[in-house]
Amino acid sequence: MFLDYARIHIRSGKGGDGHVSFRREKYVPAGGPDGGDGGRGGDVIFEVDKGMNTLFFYKHRYQFRAGDGEPGGKKRCHGKDGADIVLKVPEGTILREEHSGKVIADLSGSNTRQTILRGGKGGRGNMNFATPTNQAPQYAESGKPAMELDAVLELKLVADVGLIGFPNAGKSTFLKRVTNADPKIASYPFTTIDPNLGVVDFGDGRGFVIADMPGLIEGAADGVGLGHRFLRHIERTRVLIHVVDAASFDGRDPVQDVYAIHEELRRYNPDILKKPILIAANKVDVAQYDEEDPVGKLRKEFEPQGWPVYPISGVTGEGINELLGEVRKLLDTTAPKQVYYEQEYFPEDEIASSDLKYTIETETDRDGSIVFVVEGPKIDRMLSYTNLDSEKGFRYFTQFLRRSGIVAELKERGIQEGDTVRMYGHVFEFYDDEVGGDESDK
Repeated sequence: MFLDYARIHIRSGKGGDGHVSFRREKYVPAGGPDGGDGGRGGDVIFEVDKGMNTLFFYKHRYQFRAGDGEPGGKKRCHGKDGADIVLKVPEGTILREEHSGKVIADLSGSNTRQTILRGGKGGRGNMNFATPTNQAPQYAESGKPAMELDAVLELKLVADVGLIGFPNAGKSTFLKRVTNADPKIASYPFTTIDPNLGVVDFGDGRGFVIADMPGLIEGAADGVGLGHRFLRHIERTRVLIHVVDAASFDGRDPVQDVYAIHEELRRYNPDILKKPILIAANKVDVAQYDEEDPVGKLRKEFEPQGWPVYPISGVTGEGINELLGEVRKLLDTTAPKQVYYEQEYFPEDEIASSDLKYTIETETDRDGSIVFVVEGPKIDRMLSYTNLDSEKGFRYFTQFLRRSGIVAELKERGIQEGDTVRMYGHVFEFYDDEVGGDESDK
């Protein structure tokens, strides 16, 4: 089953915690600290698999996470690093941050492997904190947290030539005749709901990849039907063949059909119309007309605009060799233009900046006094690995509150000396000492 869109949640590994232990050996009464460092968390890596042409692997699985680093051990043992997770995708896959829509990675061209989320660093064991004045540190660092985000995978097919046109114009029949592809074919609109790829082989080792894009409809640029899903595959093609029904059995005007499709392309991305476009007037073997020849009408309208018209029959093969020959000439003379989407979302920067966000809310205690509740990811982590029982640890934490702007905002909210501040179960009494640098007293 072909799938060109998927939503996933990815998470890197958390760093392992540092260990607190002391060397205990016979005849070594004061061995000192020997707690080892935690292991590094695993990375989330995306890699192109040339054998894949669909995102179907991600249809029934949503969560992907790398391994966490193991904690450090005694005797200076380093924790094992967490295992990386490598997610395979087809060439042409674009990874976006789901909520902003910004591009994280474009896995095409030379960019075949990219680390998206890095694992957290392991925390340092207590062996790293021994000093001449503190030879038996009772604390170690926690491992750095994992990174996670919601992402969207979009597949934009990489093909030399794209077939466009209204449903039932004969694109699938044409593709089946000229390539090794075997698309499903029937005589009703929207027979093709998934793109099909095939290779045109001239027998001299020179060929090209051609993609049958699902039939477009008016309003596709606004997302009508599956418009955006269809249109995004056209962006990376080098030449377009616009297949139009010249027989007009259902009373459609082939000239208006061409203009209608081109308008959808223009509204979606005007640069698409700058590509070489050939118009294939299909079904000429069954075309019946009393007045103006539909092929002549198409030529009169579009060849002055630089869009040559080729009468063909996907069923009998009439005119197809001439059309393919012209496509080959265009590919030989049209330099490949790599459509590459630059990175707009940098997880490490974005997630780090979001960690600095915090909230300050007020609650009324039982005695009627106001309690200021301060919460945020960075604050939670600081509390987890800061020893508030030591003077140095507590001073370090209060300096962090000042640097983060939390103290300044508390003042703007009207906090007074002696008011209560609560942070994740820790209760502080606010004390403002601009000279000493301490803003609160535990």
